[in-house]
Amino acid sequence: MEKRGEWNSRLTFILAAVGSAVGLGNAWRFPGLAAKHGGGAFLLVYLLAMLLMGIPLLMMEISVSRKLRKGAIESMRGIGKKWEFVGWSATSNAFVIVCYYSVVFAWVILMFVNSWQFAGMTGDNKAASSLFFDLTKTTGAIEGADIPGGVLLCLLVAWGLIFYCIRNGAKSVGKVVKFTVFAPVVLLLIMAVKGCTMPGAGAGLTKLFTPDFSALSDPSLWVDAVGQVFYSLSIMMAIMFAYGSYVRDDANVAVDAIIIAFSDMAISVLSGVVMFSTMGGTGMLDNMTASGISTAFIVYPQAIVNLTNIGWLNALFGAIFYLMLITLAIDSAFSIVEGVSAAVADKFHLKPRNVTIAICAIAGVISLLFITQMGLAMLDIVDNWANSFNLILIGVLECVAIGWTFSLRKVLKEINRNTKRFKTPYWWFAASVKFISPLLLAGLFVWNLIVLFVQKGGTYDPNYPIWAQIAAGWAVTVLVFASGFIAKIVVNHKKKKEGFVEDEVIWED
Repeated sequence: MEKRGEWNSRLTFILAAVGSAVGLGNAWRFPGLAAKHGGGAFLLVYLLAMLLMGIPLLMMEISVSRKLRKGAIESMRGIGKKWEFVGWSATSNAFVIVCYYSVVFAWVILMFVNSWQFAGMTGDNKAASSLFFDLTKTTGAIEGADIPGGVLLCLLVAWGLIFYCIRNGAKSVGKVVKFTVFAPVVLLLIMAVKGCTMPGAGAGLTKLFTPDFSALSDPSLWVDAVGQVFYSLSIMMAIMFAYGSYVRDDANVAVDAIIIAFSDMAISVLSGVVMFSTMGGTGMLDNMTASGISTAFIVYPQAIVNLTNIGWLNALFGAIFYLMLITLAIDSAFSIVEGVSAAVADKFHLKPRNVTIAICAIAGVISLLFITQMGLAMLDIVDNWANSFNLILIGVLECVAIGWTFSLRKVLKEINRNTKRFKTPYWWFAASVKFISPLLLAGLFVWNLIVLFVQKGGTYDPNYPIWAQIAAGWAVTVLVFASGFIAKIVVNHKKKKEGFVEDEVIWED
């Protein structure tokens, strides 16, 4: 067995975790939800959800994997053998997510490469909003199987970059994140300065930071804030188990988790400043939407061509915007693959590099589905089920497993092992893991079911055929949660035929 890799410094781990947590959702979904839910009111609820749920769950995953030195599958097995399927579910769902996330990454690369076209679209909203559709040839419906050559090339580049970043696990990730974490912050600051100096930017910033307290009575505000915190921190996706397993024994998990969480929130707010000031400056505040795809590829291009009367300058800021999205997307993309790779390699005693190659190859082939003409529609369906149902249910199960069938005091001891000034209090940690988080997530899960079956009549989108919603939605969900039981059959077969021996994963006091 190879010696397990470690982060070469505390800063490297923090940067890697921040890079994973900070992704495209920070840049486009967070500002859209803030616009939808009364600006400052959403920020307040988001902060509350971060304190009550996000930080404790982040601490939990990092500390458990640091103690057991395993990825998600074996870490959950260390909590209890009956809970191994939860680790498999988290790993399988992460694999599903990276199959289409890599395509969004490719689309961002495609827009960056073609940002020069904004130079000839000054004031032409129609041309700007249709550029993405012209390049991808997407129909927005379940029809069309052609793959545009330009998109295919960008997808190959995306997967090449993903593999390059994680080819040697923690060692290569550590080198990459020193650039990819700071680069988007610098680019966001450039865009924030530009946005804030535009006439009308004040109206946008006022809308972002002024709370509309009447919005607090809307249940969807609370649902969206809890969901954004949950999705944003890369928890329940096998990622933090993998990253936590590389953390040194002398790491201060309690403090590091807080730094990671608030760095994630700070970049979200900075993204909000960029989006609101730019939209305010171009008179497009009312065009903001919670749909990330729509914001990045339809709405924001319209703002780009209205930034100035100078075409090349607009194109330059368009290039900066999509370069910023590239630097945000790459960390999240390769961290998901690393989470899956570490978990599978640990389980089957395989070389991590070989597993990473296999995962990139298999996911790369599957991702071809999402760059076809019907790819956007298929991506929309898979993304809805992967996040609105799978990820949330995995979160509930993790909280039940660790909070109710294991000793939270052991986990807390691991969290506080190296901290002196700040010690995570038991009442806060236990209240979150045992009660607040599982109840909030269960409520979010039920809410999504109500929206699907009561408000939408059982169909996610009437424009999509039912067979597609079953195949790309419910069938994927069944496979995600059945993956642990399928893996058990494989393991038993390997035991009989190959003499395979599972590791004994024990939490030693």
